[in-house]
Amino acid sequence: MVARVSTVAFQGIDGLPVDVQVMVAPGKVGMQIVGLPDKAVAESRERVQAALHASGLALPPKRVTVNLAPADLPKEGSHFDLPIALALMAALGAIPGDALQDYLVIGELNLDGTVAAVAGALPAAIAANALSKGLICPFDSGPEAAWAGSDIDILAPRSLIALANHFRGTQVLSRPEPAIRQNPANFSDLGEIKGQESAKRALEVAAAGGHNLLFVGPPGSGKSMLAQRLPSILPPLAASELLEVSMIHSIAGQLSGGKLSDRRPYRAPHHSATMAALIGGGLRAKPGEASLAHNGILFLDELPEFNPQTLDALRQPLETGECVIARANHHVSYPASFQLIAAMNPCRCGMAGEPGHSCARGPRCASDYQGRISGPLLDRIDIRIDVPAVSATDLIRPMTAERSEVVARRVASARELQRDRFLAAGMPALSSNARCSTSLIEKIAEPDAGGLQLLRDAAEKMKFSARGYHRILKVARTLADLDQSQHVGRIHLAEANSYRIAGDRLQSAA
Repeated sequence: MVARVSTVAFQGIDGLPVDVQVMVAPGKVGMQIVGLPDKAVAESRERVQAALHASGLALPPKRVTVNLAPADLPKEGSHFDLPIALALMAALGAIPGDALQDYLVIGELNLDGTVAAVAGALPAAIAANALSKGLICPFDSGPEAAWAGSDIDILAPRSLIALANHFRGTQVLSRPEPAIRQNPANFSDLGEIKGQESAKRALEVAAAGGHNLLFVGPPGSGKSMLAQRLPSILPPLAASELLEVSMIHSIAGQLSGGKLSDRRPYRAPHHSATMAALIGGGLRAKPGEASLAHNGILFLDELPEFNPQTLDALRQPLETGECVIARANHHVSYPASFQLIAAMNPCRCGMAGEPGHSCARGPRCASDYQGRISGPLLDRIDIRIDVPAVSATDLIRPMTAERSEVVARRVASARELQRDRFLAAGMPALSSNARCSTSLIEKIAEPDAGGLQLLRDAAEKMKFSARGYHRILKVARTLADLDQSQHVGRIHLAEANSYRIAGDRLQSAA
């Protein structure tokens, strides 16, 4: 007799169906697992045997063969423990075999028979729903899986015994409830920053349109503080965005307690991060920081200190909104539609251009340091702003700065205009001007006669690339949205042009 249980193998954020087949037959005593298992799956043999013994079920002195079909699909992870154990229990008659036909199963087993949490409960629940099945998952993963929909039958047992009792009718497992992670009360506020009004304005424009932003200034000028306060003025995640973000974090095992939050991700990797850490990869092709920042912010502090090849690997995700990881045994695509916020000093000593300071190495200090950033990467940054050192007068004098909640209302209003515009254009998937196509932005950001002349003069003088031209239109469209204007005027294009000037100085060094 062959007992069958359905489970999944993860490829990116997708769950591919896997059929766990168990046969108990006469032969040499032992358990064999076939079907391209990795080390974690192969070791499940010991965990399953110990868990069944702890649950009071003795294995017969026969040969047990476990096949994970399809056999040519690599199987990775510890979530195959529970489906293997349940298929074996069904083969031995401890659980009715037909009781498992309507469920997809994931879970890791402890030696005492309890079920431990695993990564990927939310994608597994979505895969189960696509197959018109329910889901059996660990108790600690239940609150995460419950977000997949209220119509999915979910069982979240604490142990093998609890699940067996449920199928026998002696115990009833209640459906888990979706869990919410509370946002921290001490949220960084924009009102805490004194001075830097131009930088705050640039931050508001970047938030309103989802634009990439680069701060350039000396140490201690507040670049990192400004970036850390960007989440406080961004709108919360929409329902579809929340689901995408949670699936990526679930695969990466970064959903604490299975709790979801509508707060946009904020990732700030150290400049020693490798290409695999930033883009994704490794032995199991896991998502990197760029994908973990999907629908949120990727903040790169000390930008020139990153490896140049690692930075250039961001060029494709910035354009396409996804990270494609191609390896000999993997070809995985992760969503990576993030907002890049970067900060850097103007030179290695950090004080180039500041009044009363001159670099010991002269102009070469700034050109060598800025040259570590490639021109094509800088061309993908919409807004570049100089952040000068804050004067003692600004720090000492009592000032009343706008709080984040005030700025956030303007940002939300501008984003609402954009959503309505894209919906009317038949593109409901778009949510910000930064992700708008070139053909559409030329239509919705068509400047007036004065603005067109200004744009033509600026393009001839500053030698914009085609990408730079369209990004100026996108920023100008965002500025018009902040002004609640239907038309892009000369004043909006002038401000958008000013945000490219600092970048052109950097590009000449690169």
